[in-house]
Amino acid sequence: MSLALRPLFVTVTWGAGGTTSSKSLELAEICQRQLGLTTCLHLTCTNMSKRIVDDALEEAKALGIRNILALRGDPPRGEEYRIEGEAQEEDGDFVWAVDLVRYIRKEHGDCFCIGVAGYPEGHSDESHPVDQDPIKDMPFLAEKIAAGADFIMTQLFYDKDAYLRYERTVAEWDGGILKHVPIIPGLMPIQNYQILKRTSMLSHARLPQDILAKLEGVKGDDEEVKSVGVDIISDIVEGIKHVKNSKPRGFHFYTLNLEKAVGFVLERCQLIPPTTPGTNGHTSAFEDKRPPTINGVHPTSAPLKLTNGIPIRRPSSPHNHVNNDSDCSSSTTATSPLGPPSRATTLAISHGVGSLGREATWDDYPNGRFGDARSPAFGEIDGYGLSLHLSPAAARSKWGLPATRQGISSLFKRHVLGELDQLPWSEGGLNEETAVIRNELCRLIEERGWWSVASQPAVDGLPSSDPIFGWGPKGGFVFQKAFVEFFIPTPDWHNVLRSRLQDPAIAPQVSWYATNSSCTEFESSESREAVNA
Repeated sequence: MSLALRPLFVTVTWGAGGTTSSKSLELAEICQRQLGLTTCLHLTCTNMSKRIVDDALEEAKALGIRNILALRGDPPRGEEYRIEGEAQEEDGDFVWAVDLVRYIRKEHGDCFCIGVAGYPEGHSDESHPVDQDPIKDMPFLAEKIAAGADFIMTQLFYDKDAYLRYERTVAEWDGGILKHVPIIPGLMPIQNYQILKRTSMLSHARLPQDILAKLEGVKGDDEEVKSVGVDIISDIVEGIKHVKNSKPRGFHFYTLNLEKAVGFVLERCQLIPPTTPGTNGHTSAFEDKRPPTINGVHPTSAPLKLTNGIPIRRPSSPHNHVNNDSDCSSSTTATSPLGPPSRATTLAISHGVGSLGREATWDDYPNGRFGDARSPAFGEIDGYGLSLHLSPAAARSKWGLPATRQGISSLFKRHVLGELDQLPWSEGGLNEETAVIRNELCRLIEERGWWSVASQPAVDGLPSSDPIFGWGPKGGFVFQKAFVEFFIPTPDWHNVLRSRLQDPAIAPQVSWYATNSSCTEFESSESREAVNA
C-alpha cells in the first residue's frame, strides 16, 4: 500500500476501553517503523484508566509515533445507564475528548500533534437523533482546539453539501477564530449495502436519496455495490476538490482494511502523489528542512483568542516519523523494505490482481457475510464496543422498564413480529427472510421463554437474484444453513435442551455451542479442530 497509494499518513484505530491496545500499538509500530508510513494513533479515553492512557502515550513516543487522534469513544458506562435526575457515578479519569487533549498537552507538551473529531452533520449519541446541529458543536470544538488540538478529522459522511456547509461554519464561527485549523474530511468507501446502512445508522450519517437510488437496484450484488460506491465516493471527492478553499485539500478514508475500493477512488480522482525520482517510490509526509504542514498549512506560534478570553492555539508542528524535536526523549527513523517491487506491481496487487492481489484483498471477498468475525469487513466502528448506541432516555422510551421475564419476552416477540425495530442485541430491523421462520421464533419465545438474538432459515439453491434470499453476482445460487442463537435459562439447558440435542436421531444433523453468562462454562458438539458450524 505504501508504494501503490502513497498515503500522507495512516491511522490505526483503538478499541473501546483499550481492549485492542496491544494490537493497535503493534500495528502502529509496523506502519511507522517497518513500512515507513507516518502513523496517527487513535486513542479513546472513556472507560479507561489514566494508567492505560499513560502507557499508550509512552509506547507511542518510544515507537516514534507523534500523531494522536484524541477521541471520547464509548459514553462512560455510568452515563450510558444513568437516568436523568439520578446521581451519577464517575467512571474513569476522562469524560470528554477535551480532557484527553488537555492531559496530553500537560504531560507531553508539543511532543504530539493532536487531532480531534468533527461532525459535519452534528454530533449525537442517540440511534435516531432529531436535534443534530453542527452549530451546537462549535463551542465544544473550540474548547478542544483551545486545549491544544491541532487539526480536525471528521466523522464519515455521504452528504457532500453538509460537509461544505460544515467547513464554512467552522471557518466563520465566532469571528473566524477557527479558520486556520485544518479540517480533514472523512470518507468511507461503500463495500456492502447492509454494512453501509448499519454504519450510517451508528455514525448518524445521512444517506442522500440520490445515493440510495443508485444503490437500490444493485444492493444484492456486492461487486456491483462496490463499483457504484466508487462512483459515489469519487463524485464526493471531486465535488469537494473543486470548491475554492484557502487550504489545500486532503482526505481521510475509513478503509476498514479494505483497500481495493480506496485504490480505485484515489486513481480516478488523481489523488496518488507522483513518485519523486530517486526515492524508489518512498517519500516523507512532510519536508524535514522546513516547518511541517498539515494539509499544506504552515503553522505559526501566534495564539488565537476566543471572545470569552480562552486562548486558541494555532496548529503545532505535526511530527513525521523522522523526529528531531528536543521535547521528545526518543527518536526513530523508519526503515524501508529492501528491493521493493515496482509501483505498477504494487498498485495491481492493491487492486486484487493475480495471486498476491487475491491474498492481499481477501477480506473484500467475504465482505462480512462469513469468515473471521474479527475482520474489519464486518464494519465495526472505531472506539465503540458493546453499547446501547442510544441515550438512557431514548432506551426507556423505546423499551420501557421491563421488570419481569414476561416483560422481556414481550420485547423479543415484538421485535420478531417487526413491531420493534431495535433491541440491545439487535441494532436494526430483521431481514425479510425472517418471515419464513417467524412463527417458530415466536413459539420459542412464548412457550419456552427462550429469547432469540440471531437466526436464519435454510436455503437450498435459490438463484442469487431472488428478491428475499438472493445476494451476489447474477447467475449464482444461494445455499445457507439454518441457525438460531438465543438466551436460555441454565436449568432449561441442563434438563431439557442438551439431552434433546444429544439424541441419536438429532445429533448427526445439528451442531451446537453453549456457554453461560460468565463464560466459565463452554460446551459444543464439535471438536476444536472442526470447521463445521
